[in-house]
Amino acid sequence: MTTQTPANEPLNFSWPAPAKLNLFLHITGRRDDGYHLLQTAFQFVDYGDQLQFEVTNDASITRISELNGVACDDDLVVKAAKLLQKYTRSELGCNIQLDKRLPMGGGLGGGSSDAATTLVALNKLWQTQLNQQELAQLGLQLGADVPIFIFGQSAWAEGIGEKLTPITVDEPWYLIISPPVHVDTGKIFSSSQLTRDQHPIRIRDLWDGEHVTNVCEPVVTALYPEVGEALKWLSQFGKARMTGTGACIFAAFDTQSAAHEVANQAPAKWRLIVTKGRNKSPLSEL
Repeated sequence: MTTQTPANEPLNFSWPAPAKLNLFLHITGRRDDGYHLLQTAFQFVDYGDQLQFEVTNDASITRISELNGVACDDDLVVKAAKLLQKYTRSELGCNIQLDKRLPMGGGLGGGSSDAATTLVALNKLWQTQLNQQELAQLGLQLGADVPIFIFGQSAWAEGIGEKLTPITVDEPWYLIISPPVHVDTGKIFSSSQLTRDQHPIRIRDLWDGEHVTNVCEPVVTALYPEVGEALKWLSQFGKARMTGTGACIFAAFDTQSAAHEVANQAPAKWRLIVTKGRNKSPLSEL
């Protein structure tokens, strides 16, 4: 598919790339290619990165913002744009501005969300007309978490994270703590201490909470004591959990003021985010 005429969207129009939380994370096995078989539940929050796109009539893909420690060609945003361009044979290009708000290496899915937003936005702006399933399949080439952001609905996930079943969960206020560490996901998944043979659970087990844990938590807290410190501190105020492979810790509260009250007591060394849980991604509502 070749596209000649870009959609008329100004560069100052922002596309959201929301964070996600893993409400739990189990590993039930491992594939021959090394990918882990997972069970998890994803929920979005009303906070994330922002992206802006300016369509150009040449084929160049340019990131016009700096991202500390990430070269342009290694950026998932650039990779996503080039992947869509190649797959659809679009002759258009774009300038991409990324306002990075989510911590990297925090387990909030920032890079994957940025990639998904790029695919969704450019599919519209370049008028390449791929459907959601096609975009999700493209996104899976960039990372196992990318499809959930394209899916745009809280979901129960299996496989490597790409087999998604929509669910509806409570939408509490969350306090998210980001300790000043960058967790290496590869290091966690390759650890000999990681449990990889958990018994699969069912969706209804998500609500009883008895068997709902994050299997990566013991490994991460042993390797990164700062994460364990945040987890212990937040556990004073509610059920604190780690999202993904960390480093971010979160707990749910009934009201925004209750979340802020706890945040006001937190040590200054941590970055804090108070945000609302969302069953629908802000991206899906555009």
